[in-house]
Amino acid sequence: MKNESNNLIASPSIRNLQILELLGRQRRAMTPAEIIDELKLPKPTVHRLLAYLEEQGFLAKNIDGKSYLPGARFREMAIGAMHASLSSLPSRNVLIWLNQQIGETCNLAVPDNDAMIYVDRVETQWPLRIALHIGSRVPLHATAAGKVTLSLLSEEAFERYLLTGDKQSFTNKTIVDTTMLREEIELVRVRGFATDQEELVDGMIAVAVPVMDARRNFCATLSFHAPTQRLSLEQGLIHLENLRQAAEKLGKFI
Repeated sequence: MKNESNNLIASPSIRNLQILELLGRQRRAMTPAEIIDELKLPKPTVHRLLAYLEEQGFLAKNIDGKSYLPGARFREMAIGAMHASLSSLPSRNVLIWLNQQIGETCNLAVPDNDAMIYVDRVETQWPLRIALHIGSRVPLHATAAGKVTLSLLSEEAFERYLLTGDKQSFTNKTIVDTTMLREEIELVRVRGFATDQEELVDGMIAVAVPVMDARRNFCATLSFHAPTQRLSLEQGLIHLENLRQAAEKLGKFI
């Protein structure tokens, strides 16, 4: 039995998973040397596994051409797992409770490279609503959820985003200037929440907070959005405490 266990631990499949787990846990690009040092695996083995994982789409080379990031298949798998976790009955009940407190559409979103993806939501009962369906992919710089994510990046990753990220203008209120966006994200770090005041869609406001898992790692955002005809940003901020309470409850189920 002991030999079977050792063979399992040493198998390429387990080593592939160890590499993916490490990159997911570190939440940053890693060089082969860093991976070798962390996992204590032979250099030729790590290079062979990295090449295979890149070929299969689970890893991708970073912009520097040397380090590795999660690839498209890894992100899809992670988002699917997160969706399954967040869509469980206890999590769904928290989202329903928040919707009942605020009366507006409430959303769960997770980071996906340079964007956010909505993985669950409870819609408002009002006939006037703004349609951002589950699976919608929205930018980081123009959404409350995205700004929360940017605020929790390392300084190095955030500066890299400022230099290379796609910062398209969607309305005349979208923040695309690098200096202004840096100031906005610093404010989010201080306050612990982010807002969107008609920056993605004219006539829509949103407020978002982070969802931290049981280990206090950032894993998702919780937000609500509403048309300005019904709710101003100032009125929306009245619900901030409910939003934070719901995020705390959600973190216990992840």
